[in-house]
Amino acid sequence: MAKTVLVVDDDPTQRRLMQAVLEKQGHHPETADSGEAALDRVKRGGVDVVLLDLVMPGMDGMETLEALNAREPGLPVIVLTAHGGIETVVKAMRAGAVDFFIKPASPERIAVSIRNAFKVRELTGEVSRLKRMQSGKSDFKDMVAGAAGMRQVVRLGERAAKSNIPILITGESGVGKELVARSIQAASDRAGKPFITVNCGAIPENLVESTLFGHEKGAFTGAVAKHMGKFQEADGGTLFLDEIGELPLDMQVKLLRALQEGEVDPVGSKKPVKVDVRIISATNRDLAEQVRAGQFREDLFYRLNVFPIEVPALRERKDDMTALVRHFIARFNTQENKQIMDADAAAMDLMMAYDWPGNVRQLENMVFRAVVLCDGDYLTPQDFPQISGMTPSFADEPAPAPVHHEALPVLHEALEDEAGDDLAKVDIVDAGGHLRPLESIERDLIQFAIETYSGRMAEVARRLGVGRSTLYRKVREYELDVDNFREAG
Repeated sequence: MAKTVLVVDDDPTQRRLMQAVLEKQGHHPETADSGEAALDRVKRGGVDVVLLDLVMPGMDGMETLEALNAREPGLPVIVLTAHGGIETVVKAMRAGAVDFFIKPASPERIAVSIRNAFKVRELTGEVSRLKRMQSGKSDFKDMVAGAAGMRQVVRLGERAAKSNIPILITGESGVGKELVARSIQAASDRAGKPFITVNCGAIPENLVESTLFGHEKGAFTGAVAKHMGKFQEADGGTLFLDEIGELPLDMQVKLLRALQEGEVDPVGSKKPVKVDVRIISATNRDLAEQVRAGQFREDLFYRLNVFPIEVPALRERKDDMTALVRHFIARFNTQENKQIMDADAAAMDLMMAYDWPGNVRQLENMVFRAVVLCDGDYLTPQDFPQISGMTPSFADEPAPAPVHHEALPVLHEALEDEAGDDLAKVDIVDAGGHLRPLESIERDLIQFAIETYSGRMAEVARRLGVGRSTLYRKVREYELDVDNFREAG
């Protein structure tokens, strides 16, 4: 997906020249002939970087720059002028410009400047995000929530944040239930106070009571020191009980009492401890069904399910896909010191068509992997082998239909169009007329491609329709010969 670059210049010739350069570089250029027009366009959103001429009639470049920074502090602005000087450079940088060049600039200089502007924006955004998260102030504004289902989540979350009402967040694994809980905390009057997370399914059954409510020194074997417990750690803030449906029945009774009385009984203690805790719980299970099955206490269910919020699965919020992908690209660019511009249209179409059984968590991990592996400016379908069919998926998918012998002549015919008579070197069937194992066919086909294209691995990968990282992994697995054919070619 191309980034939008706004060119602000009163000279129509300069605008056309800049537009042609940007289009050739794969960007989506838009133009404005004045500072006022630029501000109007930026107000509508969707602008990724601004190229701003300093000398314009009416509202000049410096005034426009100051207005843009006041309205959109994170928007990168690159200033241009036909008359350069150290005073102009210093003034523009102090006003918030991220770069500066003199017209006419070479396409290479423009490309580097824009790339650096994106990098600065990503770094600034990631630092701000981490600071907000660390301080407990990462609220709903930090969420990607443009789809209708997510807008409803935000509306409910903002209302719930205004009180201490118990909240139950439901949704499939990986949809971002904890992120919603943290946003509720940040939007409440408990922002900046402790936010303590407990995964109820990850605690050994014999340690659940001690983990939640604490214990005194010597209360049991191994209790060598006093332990506060999660309720006391969260005093004044929020306790997030994730996977609440995994909590053992005997602990559900004690949790119910803690919620009703506002106090906990540490193991081995002679008196209860008062706590002021806001409870947000979450589950990917159907708690109502667990109640009917006798696996979850009905009274605790009603105590927790006062204000339910259901987070939609990623397949139900495809309108957010582009924004989520760009969000993760920016984050991992910063982490991995990469400069990926975006995902191309084919990669985005691929992701839009996929069902994402692992939801946003799966998307995040796949984008992370793609950013690490990508050698170009844009993520392509080859960077997503799990969903492009290049490697098996871990999702529960129906098995492919068996290949019938009648289809083999057609397959041979199609391959012969590309490779000619030499295709006979790669046998699909054995001497008995049966299909050979897929692994052995793949090995021979890769070796044949290496021989045919003289060890030029980029060409081999392109012809086979796989990423180079996948190809090199297969070469290592099958211990194939590459160097000899390079020398021969």
